[in-house]
Amino acid sequence: MNALRSTVKPAPAPALDVERIRADFPILKLRVNDHPLVFVDNAASSQMPQQVIDRWVKYQTSEHANIHRAVHYLSETATAEYEIARRKVQAFVNAKEDREIIFTSGTTEAINLVMHGYGRKFIGRDDEIILTTLEHHSNIVPWQMLAEEKGAKIRVVPVNDRGELLIDEYRKLFNSRTRFVGVMHVSNALGTINPIREMIAIAHGHGVPVLVDGAQAAPHMSIDVQDLDCDFYAFSGHKMCGPTGIGVLYGKADLLERMQPYKGGGDMILSVTFEKTTYAPIPAKFEAGTPPIAAAITLGAAIDYLNAVGMDRIAAHETDLLDYATDQVHRMPGVRIIGTAEKKAAVLSFVVDGVHPHDVGTLLNEDGVAIRTGHHCAQPVMQRFGIPATSRASFAFYNTMAEVDALVASIRNVQKVFL
Repeated sequence: MNALRSTVKPAPAPALDVERIRADFPILKLRVNDHPLVFVDNAASSQMPQQVIDRWVKYQTSEHANIHRAVHYLSETATAEYEIARRKVQAFVNAKEDREIIFTSGTTEAINLVMHGYGRKFIGRDDEIILTTLEHHSNIVPWQMLAEEKGAKIRVVPVNDRGELLIDEYRKLFNSRTRFVGVMHVSNALGTINPIREMIAIAHGHGVPVLVDGAQAAPHMSIDVQDLDCDFYAFSGHKMCGPTGIGVLYGKADLLERMQPYKGGGDMILSVTFEKTTYAPIPAKFEAGTPPIAAAITLGAAIDYLNAVGMDRIAAHETDLLDYATDQVHRMPGVRIIGTAEKKAAVLSFVVDGVHPHDVGTLLNEDGVAIRTGHHCAQPVMQRFGIPATSRASFAFYNTMAEVDALVASIRNVQKVFL
C-alpha cells in the first residue's frame, strides 16, 4: 500500500482564475494615456487588493491606538492584532518561534539592523564579509560602512555571462578570517534565483552565518527559513501586496539574543536609570518606539490574501508569464535580454539597441505600460554586463498573457520611433 502510494504523483494545483483575481485590485482598472494600465513594475512595488485596503481602513477607523502600553480597549485590540500579524509572518516563513520575527520599515532597515546589531559587535579588523555581484545596494552599502569603520574587507562572488553566481569561486573565498555572508535570494535586476540552500550549507561548514535578502523571493515562492537554515532573512511588505513602510527581519533566536540593539528608546527596555539600561527580550529589543502598527496588521492581511491564492499557484503562473515574455522578447531583432539564468523568477531585463532605457520607459508609458528603467539599485550588475542601465519588466500573479503582448507591441513601437 505504501509502495503504491509513493508512485502516485499529486495532482497539479488548479490554474489561477486571473480575471477574478484582477477584480480584487482597484488600481488595475486605471487607464493611462487612454490605454488600459499594464503594470509590470512589480519588483519595485506590487499593487494592493481591496481586501488588504479594507483591513487598513478597519484598523484606522475602529482599532487605532498605541500598543504594549495601555489597558484600554483600543490599545489591547491593536496590541493583539499586531502580535497576530507577527504570528502570520512566522507561519509564512516557517520560523520556529514568533519572537524570531522583527518588524522593520523594510528590507533595507532589516539589513542595517543586522549590520549594526551583529556586524558591529562580532566583525573586526581584517575580518572578511562575502557578498555577491548581484546584490542590491541595500546589501552592499551597509557592509561597506561597517568595513570602513572596522577595517574589515569585502570579498565578492562573481557571476557568469548568464547572470548566475559561480559557486566554485564562492567556495574559494572562505578562509579563517571569513565572518559573514550576505546574499540575495532572487536578483532584482536579473531575476536569477540563487542556490542559497547550497550557499548557506557551505558557509555553515566554515561556521559563518548567512543573511538572505528575500525582498524579491517572498512575493513569488514559498519560503521556509528552517529548511534553508539561514541565520537571517529579510523582506518587504510593499512587494507582496502589502503597504509601504513595513518589512520583516527573521533571525535565529540565539543570534538575536546575542546581538546589540539597533535603536534605543521606548518599549525595547526592561528598566532605565541614568546608571544603566537593561533591554527587553526579543523581539521587543529591536522594535524601539512606536512601531508601524497599521502597516504590520495590514501586512498580515496581505499574507492572508497570498495564502488564499496559494504560493505554489502564484509561482506557477508567474513562471508561465516569464517563459512567454522571454520567448516573445527573444524573438525581437535589436532587443537583448540581460540575465538568462536557468532558474529565474518573474523579472525580464532587456536593452533595445540604439535606445536609452529611459527613453524606452517613457515611450512605453505613453501606451500605458509601466516598467522600471535604470540601474535598479544594482550598479555592480550593470558594470559586470558593460551597460549603464536596463529596461525591466517584472510580473505578478495578476498579470496576463495579453499584458505581455501589450508590452511586446509597445517595445516594437519604440523601435519604430528610434530606428
